Amino acid sequence: MKLSQFKYTLPEELIALYPAKNRDESRLMVLHKNSGKIEHRTFKDIVDYFNEHDVIVLNNTKVFPARLYGNKEKTGANIEVFLLRELSKEQRLWDVLVDPARKIRIGNKLYFGNEENKETLVAEVIDNTTSRGRTLRFLFDGEYEEFKRTLYKLGETPLPKFIKRKVEPEDERRYQTLFAKHEGAVAAPTAGMHFSRELIKRLEIVGVNFAEITLHMGLGNFNNVDVEDLTKHKMDSEKIHISEEAASEVNHAKDNKRNVCAVGTTVLRTLESSVSTTLRVKPYEGWTNKFIFPPYKVKIPNMMISNFHLPLSIPLMMVSAFGGYEKVFEAYNEAIKEEYRFGTYGDAMLLIDD
Repeated sequence: MKLSQFKYTLPEELIALYPAKNRDESRLMVLHKNSGKIEHRTFKDIVDYFNEHDVIVLNNTKVFPARLYGNKEKTGANIEVFLLRELSKEQRLWDVLVDPARKIRIGNKLYFGNEENKETLVAEVIDNTTSRGRTLRFLFDGEYEEFKRTLYKLGETPLPKFIKRKVEPEDERRYQTLFAKHEGAVAAPTAGMHFSRELIKRLEIVGVNFAEITLHMGLGNFNNVDVEDLTKHKMDSEKIHISEEAASEVNHAKDNKRNVCAVGTTVLRTLESSVSTTLRVKPYEGWTNKFIFPPYKVKIPNMMISNFHLPLSIPLMMVSAFGGYEKVFEAYNEAIKEEYRFGTYGDAMLLIDD
């Protein structure tokens, strides 16, 4: 497959700027992969597609306030720093992206904070890792918990850039799933944001089992693919964890011919990153840089929930691998015609390999 095959025209007004009022009341398109049949429902209707002992796999990663605004020493120039991952607790080292990057050099000091809340931080640039990437050492003498609290107080919910508005207080709650537990993501697993407590309860009453995995999303999913030949694209590595319990839950469902549903492309990547020769999930803790795109044959889940993704995006390629390129693009054309909402805060899609 070529990059250009994932280009389509998306009217800008269909990119959702805000989430649905209630999590489970976004619209839901159901795509039956084999027949190509499309249904138009509401997300809470998803209960109708599950039976007792089916398994829904969720990503329990938690987003942290990764975007900081500050100033460069001497010049006072405005800078934006995006925290990617913590490298050392003791030394307060972080991998970050800096924008604009071209004038930030090793040894520069960066200042964060404002006079209103008296919270301030200073960081020193100690390494250039890529053209935009840097390693910062935060200069902070207090306890680690106090440092982290200050850092996060100054940070902002990291909404994707294509949501063209200012971050609002409500985003802190809504740009997060209800089952977020393990902090480490700089982007939310958006398909999971449609689940309300009431909907989870209704699914449990049906007899559906839930399994939780962890993939800490980095910015790799939003990076532009800059090669036409997709086989030459290198994914950023992301940290994943599949517990014995989660692997057992999924394998038991597969052994008993029950449905296994991946909630989002992050869950799909995680499950497909640790598959045995007998096509079962193995417990695993480590890193994955697996890049899934057509004609990849998905081995574990036979159902998948996803948002509607932007043109040329890596998540769109993953959904196309699961649902089939032609069928998914037919569904996307239908979604545009029916004015579904696209992107992080948009509507949902249930793909069924039946």
